Amino acid sequence: MPVPKKRVSRSQRDQRRAHDALTLTAAIESCPDCGAPKLRHRVCDACGSYRGKKIFADNDTASSADE
Repeated sequence: MPVPKKRVSRSQRDQRRAHDALTLTAAIESCPDCGAPKLRHRVCDACGSYRGKKIFADNDTASSADE
């Protein structure tokens, strides 16, 4: 099993880990229909649309139709 030959300094360790932080900013975009933030390639939770088509009805509309 491989074993490190020398101890890695704090500076080298931190420089290696500099790119390990995950960011979700690239995966979040605004919905073209309602403008709410949503994840890419997923149905919008606010309006229920995906790629310009309604996939499911709004929660507000569904609750008012039952009344």
